[in-house]
Order: sequence, then C-alpha cells, then structure tokens
Amino acid sequence: MKTIKIFLTSILTAIILTGTASAQIKKGYVSLFDGKTLKGWKRLAGLADYKVVDGTIQGTTVINSGNTFLVTEKEYGDFVLELDAKLESNVSNSGIQTRSHYDPAGYGGKGKVYGRQCEIDPSPRDWTGGIYDESRRDWIYPLDLNAKAKGIFKIGEFNHIKIECIGNETKTWINGVAAGYVVDTLDATGFIGLQVHGITAESQANKKVWFKNIQIKTTNLKPEPFPKGIYVANFVSNSLNTYEKQDGWKLLFDGKTTNGWKKAKQGNVIPVTGWEVSNGMLSNGIVKEGEHQSGGDIITLDEYKAFDVSFQFKIPEGANSGVKYFVTMTEKNKNEPLGLEYQILDDAKHPDAKNGRDGNRTQSSLYDLITTKK
Repeated sequence: MKTIKIFLTSILTAIILTGTASAQIKKGYVSLFDGKTLKGWKRLAGLADYKVVDGTIQGTTVINSGNTFLVTEKEYGDFVLELDAKLESNVSNSGIQTRSHYDPAGYGGKGKVYGRQCEIDPSPRDWTGGIYDESRRDWIYPLDLNAKAKGIFKIGEFNHIKIECIGNETKTWINGVAAGYVVDTLDATGFIGLQVHGITAESQANKKVWFKNIQIKTTNLKPEPFPKGIYVANFVSNSLNTYEKQDGWKLLFDGKTTNGWKKAKQGNVIPVTGWEVSNGMLSNGIVKEGEHQSGGDIITLDEYKAFDVSFQFKIPEGANSGVKYFVTMTEKNKNEPLGLEYQILDDAKHPDAKNGRDGNRTQSSLYDLITTKK
C-alpha cells in the first residue's frame, strides 16, 4: 500500500529502602526528584496541592482550580525523560509538559502554562501517550492516530512513561509501547511539568495522581527507533522526516512548484489563473460563478490505488472545497472530475452544509455518502 502526504498550506529495577520504592538511576541519566523534597520544582498556575508522599510526588485536585503544574526550575532542550505515573481513578486526567513556558498574565492574571504535553488520559477514549499542546493548539497527536497504543495505561497502577525530545521530534512510549510522534518547530527549550487537571465538580475533588522515578538524560542522545507503520504528525510544512520516508510516504506538493499536478480537463498544465503557490501553500482563487471559472479542479499526474493521504488546509469564510480521490475522467461531466470527496466546507456560512442527507455534505464528510462523526 502506498502512503502519501499532501500539504496545502532500561528496565527499572525496584529497590525497597526504608519502606519507599525507588529505582536505580540509569546510566547517563540524572534524577529530577530526590524522593524526599520538591527541591528543583515550583508550582505554577492553579491551586492543586503537591507534596512528597512515600517517595512519590503526589498531586491532589482542588475544587474550582484551573490546571496546575509542578514544573522544573531548570529548562531543557534535547532530552529523554523517563518516569512512572499513577492515577487514582478515571475522574480527572493528568500529563507531563515538555519544553513548556509560563505566561503570568495569562487567563486574566491567573497564569498560563503552555507547550506540548504527553497526555495521561484515563477516560474511555484512552489517549494516554497522545500529545496535547496545552493552552495553544490543543490536540496535535490524538491517540486515534495510533490506536495500537490504546489500552496500555492501567488506572490504579504505576505506568512507565518515556518521552524523547530530540531536535524537532517528540516521541512518547507508554509501558514500552510506542505511542505519539510529532515533528514540530515550536519550543526548542523549556521546562518540564507535572499536571493536575483543573476541576469544577465537588465529586472530582481530592483525586490523586502520583509521579516517581523521574530521570532525564541530556547528553549522548540517540533516538530510539519507532516501529514501522505509525503515523507521524509533521507540522513542518511540505517536509518528510527520515522515518516517514522509510515508511513509504512521499510528498505530492513540494511547497514551491505545481510539479506533479495538471488541470483536470485541459491538458498537463496548471491553469495560469486561479491557482498559485505562495508561502508554501497551493491555493485557489475566490469562486464566483462555479469552480471551473476560478482555475478549475486540478489532479495528480500519477494515479494511485490503496493509499493513506494526509494534508493541512485553510479556508476563508464561506468557502466550499474538497479533496477528491479515485478520480476518473471518463464520465461526460463538463466541468469537474468525478470521484470520492473529502468535503472541505465552512458549515456555518455555506448553504451546502444543509443540503444532502443527514449532514453528509458537512466538513470532513464523505461528500453525499457518509456523514462525519468528528
């Protein structure tokens, strides 16, 4: 199966010492938690409580508090972080911030922590190991992108979490299972943080999360390989990293030219008007009297059978577009090729969202066939 991308825009050994469980420091690693004090850490943002209990950092939810973070006083660039985490229940989630920052003026002066987070999610969706951009872009690697990693985190038990931040790449593992993989240029350095999620319901108060065996390696780093076939969320436009290339992905748009594309109905060239390449994006002009009058549909020179395709898009208010696949040019349609279509639409401003059946013309639906569940 071809895979395609298109861009439009060491085992821990338990030791029992004086009644507390700790772990050997792995070769090349440094401990970030001494098991006795919170030296080297500070609390930011919310009101949740952190304290040392039986060789662990225990975080406790507090009613009407926003997200709270216990963060390192030191900032880190490239590193491999390993730790063990346990949630008391599935009432509230948690997470580990990486290369993160603090805005004391954020959220009306209450303070805002922002940056990539390795999620700890005990809810039924089970996205532990996914990557969430706290207080900025939200989910950048929901674990539905790698469903094989779901079901690995165990509530009420300590789970081993590994996070690798080297260069532009962030990778996560849960109990030894590869989970999230993001390529992103934001935040070359920042602090590490342990989250207690904000709550508003009394039933969610006094719920606990524990962290222990927190170790970091910052020198002589070697990326750990990911198994084949795991999707990479690459936020560096029009690029593929080594893993993606080895996994069979190729670019359909190089960010600079229209090479590999042609006008659907008129030869092997891109129309002079209506389509342009700028700022790493391939874009079409504003449609007034039908799509064909603004450049028309364009299609790839090559044809494909079974594939995965990934792309990013941006639309103006009221826009109607789409990405078609398994396109055929044999039908006697006048202006555009036929095929299955991933609908791209401003649902709120374009009337087509109310047409079709059961919403099957709304954003990300399979046009006129299957209504999106997103």
